[in-house]
Amino acid sequence: MALILNGREAAQSWKSIIRKEVAGLLAQGQRAPHLAAVLVGNDPASQAYVRGKVRDCQEVGFTSTLIELSADCSQQELLRQVGELNKNSSIDGFIVQLPLPKQINPNEVLLAIDPLKDVDGFHPKNVGLMVLGLPTYLPATPYGILLLLQHFGLSPAGKNALVIGRSNIVGMPMSILLSRNTEMGNATVTMAHSRTSNLKELCQSADILVSAIGRPNFITADMVKPGAVVIDVGITRVEGKLVGDVDFAGVEPVASAITPVPGGVGLMTRVGLLMNTLRAARGL
Repeated sequence: MALILNGREAAQSWKSIIRKEVAGLLAQGQRAPHLAAVLVGNDPASQAYVRGKVRDCQEVGFTSTLIELSADCSQQELLRQVGELNKNSSIDGFIVQLPLPKQINPNEVLLAIDPLKDVDGFHPKNVGLMVLGLPTYLPATPYGILLLLQHFGLSPAGKNALVIGRSNIVGMPMSILLSRNTEMGNATVTMAHSRTSNLKELCQSADILVSAIGRPNFITADMVKPGAVVIDVGITRVEGKLVGDVDFAGVEPVASAITPVPGGVGLMTRVGLLMNTLRAARGL
């Protein structure tokens, strides 16, 4: 039976560490880290996710601010809000929750965020620093995956890792982080995508398989190397239920470790955000 990489267990462990760090800051006479979130519109998934982030802040002793804007908010109005957050010295970091309404260009919003407050780790400057292995904020989902692996003592070093998906949010940074010369890196990484012709063959040779394509139950047991570590980033609602990229019931007996959906990577994404905010409060 595979080890279930329980995101709730790992998240609670890392949150305990963060709480102690916050207590240390307060003991030194410093204020608690302050995270702000901007939510545009009333998308239920985004609302639920942001509410979760607010609860996380309360749990670890952060200050949090939620700014809600209407769905018909103009790009100019959102950029003005971003500018105010950039200048607010009491806020260490902030996020603009995606997706945004169609009248808003997300790239312009991203570029307007001060890289020193970009705790989502999406600004091109922070991406460049990540590639160079310099201190910066790491994209929250890949960062959370590394923290999950670290919690369960699963080192990527020397392993063959396959990342399926090449988005700027998960796939691309995940492949870079797994290959870097760091404690939770040093894997030999292949990135696969929609144009990959020999995907099944690549999957069958992967010691670590990370799927982030958003296609429910796409990864089946016959695609997985016996004993592989399987990380399921995908999440799709099918007939009212949340389903991952991986056919959990079929793959779990084959893998040595596997993340559930829900209850796996999503919870660790929020921990990655907390860790970035703590770094922001310390000035990186």
